[in-house]
Amino acid sequence: MEVKIKAIHFDITDKLVAFINKKVDKMGRRNEAVAEVEVTLRVVKPETAMNKEAGIRITVPQAPELFASKTADTFEEAIDLCLNALEPQLEKIKNR
Repeated sequence: MEVKIKAIHFDITDKLVAFINKKVDKMGRRNEAVAEVEVTLRVVKPETAMNKEAGIRITVPQAPELFASKTADTFEEAIDLCLNALEPQLEKIKNR
């Protein structure tokens, strides 16, 4: 499984990269069909709360591409929300 992380208009910390890799790895172990995961991180409006946006795109062979985008106070929280939204979609594909 290939993991791509893009930080748009800011520098990503090693701690955040490690967090993302850990979470995506855990999800990938539950569904071996996942070929690629692309994570996009963006700060929407620097001065406000709820300004961290995470988008996760999952590519599974012979299935439609899965995508979730969430906004939260922290990138970690946004990543968790995205993965929670993608879990049922992955389960559907797995049970086909």
